[in-house]
Amino acid sequence: MSHAEDHEGTRRDFLYYATAGAGAVTVGAAVWPLVNQMNPSADVQALSSIRVDISGVAEGTQLTVKWLGKPVFIRHRTADEIESANSVDISSLPDSNARNANLAADADASDANRALDGEEKWLVMMGVCTHLGCVPLGDGAGDFGGWFCPCHGSHYDAAGRIRRGPAPENLPVPVAAFDGETTIVLG
Repeated sequence: MSHAEDHEGTRRDFLYYATAGAGAVTVGAAVWPLVNQMNPSADVQALSSIRVDISGVAEGTQLTVKWLGKPVFIRHRTADEIESANSVDISSLPDSNARNANLAADADASDANRALDGEEKWLVMMGVCTHLGCVPLGDGAGDFGGWFCPCHGSHYDAAGRIRRGPAPENLPVPVAAFDGETTIVLG
């Protein structure tokens, strides 16, 4: 083998690698706009987390805010509502799962697992019936002192757990946490 043939192999290898590298950069440049257009827009990202001032919510009332296009119920529960929710036997519930995004997926539906962490007087839930997506009526509506969906007759208790009706699951609890004493951050 001559010295010239040895250089040909090296030049050929370089051309292969250079062509493959240029092809990879070209494919990446062509695919990037397609992948990037699937990211959420700026207005959606701006609403992915909101801060709610709850200083004006009196005990026994609720505030409804819109987050991610859906209503969220923020209820300041009374001692009677908390006692009523704590007295329920979890095994008697149609859905014994907490449905709380702040906890493990297999957490039980006890009142403590449904209320905001460390503040059982505050209950934060998505205000969408789990049957067909209606908005339940609150302020002690229904047979269990919680929420009632008049469209198909789903009754929720003071912890937002389904008690009777066609709804298959408890009202979901979104990611929420206190930031200070009077502000709840959703998302």
